[in-house]
Amino acid sequence: MAEGGIKSVARAGESAASGPGSPPPAAVATATSGEEARKGPYPPPAAVPTQAGPAGIRFDFNLGARIVLPNRTVGKWRVRLSDLDTGNILFQSENQGAFVSSTKRYHIRFRLEVWALDEAGAATPVLTHDYDARGREVLIQFPVGTLGDILAWFPYAARFGEVHGCRLTCAMAERIIPLLQEAYPSIRFVTHEELAAQKIPDSAYATYCMGLFFDDKENIWQPTDFRHVGLHRTAGYILGVDPAEALPRLVLPDETRPLAEPYVCIAVQSSTQCKTWNNPDGWRAVVQFLKARGYRVICIDQKPVHGTGYAWTHIPHGCEDETGNRPLVERARWLRHAAAFVGLSSGLSWLAWAAGAPVVMISGFTHPTNEFATPYRVINWHACNSCWNDVRHRFDHKDYLWCPRHAGTPRQFECTRLITPAQVIAALTRIPGLVEAETADRSAPRNAAEAAEDIMP
Repeated sequence: MAEGGIKSVARAGESAASGPGSPPPAAVATATSGEEARKGPYPPPAAVPTQAGPAGIRFDFNLGARIVLPNRTVGKWRVRLSDLDTGNILFQSENQGAFVSSTKRYHIRFRLEVWALDEAGAATPVLTHDYDARGREVLIQFPVGTLGDILAWFPYAARFGEVHGCRLTCAMAERIIPLLQEAYPSIRFVTHEELAAQKIPDSAYATYCMGLFFDDKENIWQPTDFRHVGLHRTAGYILGVDPAEALPRLVLPDETRPLAEPYVCIAVQSSTQCKTWNNPDGWRAVVQFLKARGYRVICIDQKPVHGTGYAWTHIPHGCEDETGNRPLVERARWLRHAAAFVGLSSGLSWLAWAAGAPVVMISGFTHPTNEFATPYRVINWHACNSCWNDVRHRFDHKDYLWCPRHAGTPRQFECTRLITPAQVIAALTRIPGLVEAETADRSAPRNAAEAAEDIMP
């Protein structure tokens, strides 16, 4: 029995773990402390559905469709959940009181129907409600502890608000809010702590959770596996809006150039070794190439050195150190005016994309469809690649040296080790105007082979 003596009704195919308030399966940006891990990555919805209907019925769409039917001693209820877009009846039951929740937690335009059945079985319609968020409170929750994912997903949340005309609240990490708040005045931004303190879930008509749901084999939290559609576009599918790529808008408190001279930003650190550029001479050669052409090279990583065990990545020789735990609006200011950004499949690349910098992205463990489109994406198809997007390999966030196909062999991390400095330099030279600051007497290399000659000792 659920709270208030209401029976819990589960539909065919729904496990006991998929109740109305159960947390989602493992997502990429889960909390790391013991207390946060117990709480889960998202604040829970209201314990009781927030919308009042006739005859004591309550309903909402917070983590799926939810209906509470009060207990009856005479007669029964008939309840039906349907999909307005497909016409399918998703669930139907007769009962004398129940808490009914849909299996699916992503956006579906549900129709809720309830009839009262007398002892003879005659049905009287009591409630028919078609999903309509216009003018209603909708909550979209983002996990904390990540930067790139939030910037990737947020444009789809904004698109949802525009399409549905709802009063949208977005809950996310405090450090990201200043990047977006001024550009989206119609959206309320809160932290997870403010969400609970202000009791926002208690009035929400609908709630959706953004995440990378690795273990969602039954597609409860996402209609399609994110590894098939791309890290950013999965948000469009979860929210039922156009998954076409879109940039988040950024309004910065200071839009002036941080340096008068032309410069290129780089970021060499990441959360796991497979994301880093494992070519031993890669960063040195790129920094040398850029400096020879009159650019200052600025490293904007959070840390000058990062790693674990025997694997450590250091700030490249020859670049200028602007590392540190700086506000993200400051990082965006540097990127806004950079001639280019050279980085990895990590948060600062997504920030550079949002800030409008040409992004040279070096990545082998992800397929190019995983990230935003850039004409300067660098991958070596001759090497092992794209394991992140291979559903046969479950990414292990706790394994810093994760390499599912070649761990412990000479081929470990070959996906980026075999990306040569020449490839990256060739991508840089394709950026319009990048070589205008060149101080050397010769022209820039036309291809990777010429670039390799340039950096030969």
